Amino acid sequence: MKALTNEKLTIVGAAGMIGSNMAQTALMMNLSSELCLYDPYAQGLQGVAEEMFHCGFDHVHITYTSDIKEALTGAKYVVSSGGAARKAGMTREDLLKGNAKIAEEFGKNLRAYCPDVKHVVVIFNPADITGLITLLYSGLKPSQVTTLAALDSTRLQTELAKHFQVPQGEVKNCRTYGGHGEQMAVFASTATVAGTPLLDLIGTDKLTNEQWEQIRHDVIQGGKKIIDLRGRSSFQSPAYLSIEMIRAAMGGEAFRWPAGTYVHSYGFDHIMMAMETTIDATGVHYAEVKGTDEEKAELQKSYEHLCTLRDEVIGMGVLPPIGEWHNLNPNIQ
Repeated sequence: MKALTNEKLTIVGAAGMIGSNMAQTALMMNLSSELCLYDPYAQGLQGVAEEMFHCGFDHVHITYTSDIKEALTGAKYVVSSGGAARKAGMTREDLLKGNAKIAEEFGKNLRAYCPDVKHVVVIFNPADITGLITLLYSGLKPSQVTTLAALDSTRLQTELAKHFQVPQGEVKNCRTYGGHGEQMAVFASTATVAGTPLLDLIGTDKLTNEQWEQIRHDVIQGGKKIIDLRGRSSFQSPAYLSIEMIRAAMGGEAFRWPAGTYVHSYGFDHIMMAMETTIDATGVHYAEVKGTDEEKAELQKSYEHLCTLRDEVIGMGVLPPIGEWHNLNPNIQ
């Protein structure tokens, strides 16, 4: 079976639970005939590589290295989960300081070792901010860097499917926008359940207002629930969705969910956040978010929260003032 591409795909953070699942998912999807696994934890990385070899995947050349230059040189596609994981009692924002520095280094490494990379997916939290930092320091175009935001939308689909006791495939066009965090904007106006608009169901005996608010709460706290249940943060779902994203960027099957992207229009600027997006071989493209006035107000609040986090990173000295961003990355407006 021919791979989708013969160009090099590098998984950063491959020794971790997310990274190792990304590697296996990419292999199962047969995305590339050249897969490179990178992690500074050499022993764990070798263990993951051995597991991949033992799977017996045919027609793929798997390499692994703890040398970031070797890992990124020649890479055309990169997916990174290479930050600290969220632990019990932590919010995504609690990871900001340490992971911001990791994102800065990652961006600089992309610029130095694979300036011809076609697409990069960043998924370590807080992904909106780490993705923004990566974009700025990499020198890449905004269309070339995306962040994982789909997990919130799939959680909305999940909660609605459970409530209505229907297969997830009958719940369509679930959307959350803005930040990937507790300030996300959960939209009802886009979704349908078995062909019926969700807005027509909310406030009825099929889905009372109280039940809808509980669903919203469960979506927002979906990541915390996984930590409470499993003792660690999500790894299978973010791994799968991030590989779906890079598959779309390779020109493969369309990505079905919102992605985090650099936004500079529709009243939002100098920020990375979830929008209505398409990802294809030309990169990520976003459109104006449509919704009710109430939903748009929630999206504005989410945007303002992200701006606060961005300004905090500027205050740390990790990013320069916004007016100097173009000097750091000429592709930034």
